[in-house]
Amino acid sequence: MNTATIHHNTQGRAENITKIGENTIRFSIALVLIWIGAMKFSAYEAGVIEGLIASSPLTSWLYSIFSLQGASNFIGTVEIATAVALLLTPLNRIVGIVGSLGAIATFAVTSSLLLTAPVWEASLGGFPALNVVPGQFLVKDLVLLAASVWLLGKALSVKK
Repeated sequence: MNTATIHHNTQGRAENITKIGENTIRFSIALVLIWIGAMKFSAYEAGVIEGLIASSPLTSWLYSIFSLQGASNFIGTVEIATAVALLLTPLNRIVGIVGSLGAIATFAVTSSLLLTAPVWEASLGGFPALNVVPGQFLVKDLVLLAASVWLLGKALSVKK
């Protein structure tokens, strides 16, 4: 094998792995959004997120429009619609862009809760020690936010 053949084979493998990675990111974010979105329709989840939603100026307004369960249902509907849009990205570029923007908005809002919710563990001295809930629960959304930004870039780069 000559160097050109090795380079061509390596380049082809890299493109395949990148495509697998792109699809894995898209499907895993969609799965997370569908799963947590569906949970929002339960009274259990509506009660669990109440403190988080109420603590944020970005989301607390929901309770002035909706009931506790209604606000949770609204959030769940947005999350599931966002997931469906992400899954449809290969079929429609514009839907993929909208889905990516929805995921960015979702994870930007949940990441912002790190600034408004009680996330620092006092028994460990406070900052930077995160408590398990909601701190460690929310910090993963920073990665989901970054992956959503990457998906937006991929959707924008698809040729029409």
